Amino acid sequence: MAAKTDILKMLSDHREAFVSGQELSEQLGLSRTAIWKHINELRKAGYEIVSVKKSGYRLVEKPNVLSEAEIQSGLETDILGQAIQYKDSVKSTQEVAHQLAREGAKEGTIVVADEQTGGRGRLGRPWHSPKGTGIWVSLILRPRIPPQQAPQLTLLAAVGVVKGIREATGLKCDIKWPNDILSHERKLVGILTELQADPDQVNSVIVGMGMNVNVKETDFPAELREIATSIGIEAGQEVDRAEVLQKILRHTEILYREYLREGFRFVKLLWESHAVSLDRIIQARTLQGTIVGRAIGLSDNGFLILEDDTGKRHEISSADIDLPSA
Repeated sequence: MAAKTDILKMLSDHREAFVSGQELSEQLGLSRTAIWKHINELRKAGYEIVSVKKSGYRLVEKPNVLSEAEIQSGLETDILGQAIQYKDSVKSTQEVAHQLAREGAKEGTIVVADEQTGGRGRLGRPWHSPKGTGIWVSLILRPRIPPQQAPQLTLLAAVGVVKGIREATGLKCDIKWPNDILSHERKLVGILTELQADPDQVNSVIVGMGMNVNVKETDFPAELREIATSIGIEAGQEVDRAEVLQKILRHTEILYREYLREGFRFVKLLWESHAVSLDRIIQARTLQGTIVGRAIGLSDNGFLILEDDTGKRHEISSADIDLPSA
């Protein structure tokens, strides 16, 4: 797979020119025959690669796929995505990632699928994950933090997603506490963070992301069409799924490294700058009851702070949030 990835990266980096077979051979340490074999495999996978005698190969068109080679060929990270488990179809990337983490998978391993048949969000709710239209991915992290701090990684991932989508597509998105990415107050992305931990330490954090990328409005079940959207719908065009994932992984890794060095405060400030719910009266439905108040920010541990009409402040650690019309 590494050789195919390297060939694809060289061709992608020189889209306007031919790359000779000799140059590919010398740069990658492969025989001309091996280069030709890998080129044909890429063609079978949907890449349009032209070859001209004495000129070499040129990548003309690539499929909108999330293969290991496509993701890694444009990756700009040192940790996230350096190991990839790609699945054409899987019940849940979270389940696969949990198993890999238990088996000792290294930090930064990602599980990505073209389709989920049993995707889930918070509280076990089903997540619509049609084939070939989205990014269904789970990241394995191994931070040295106490378990009570792990929910902060949901907020960190939300900032990474917003920044990655913005860089890849120009689309400006909002964050709804704790785990939703919105555009015009319709849901684009959901984030689910789960722990494998001992009482005093985290063994692994599995960060799952379900992203509606090129889902069309007619692809959504009728009950979701008023509340869900996709990056493609909002951008007005089909979006390169691999590029979106590459940018999200890059920004998430930058934030994660800084978080491990400096703590949560800078993530808190970034999250608040993208939050759609701040300075609005919202309704938080918790297991203990419903709280109505003005959202004024995050606490230092990542809880949502609501101020009710008596001036009392409530720190919300887990709740469903209802936003009134803006």
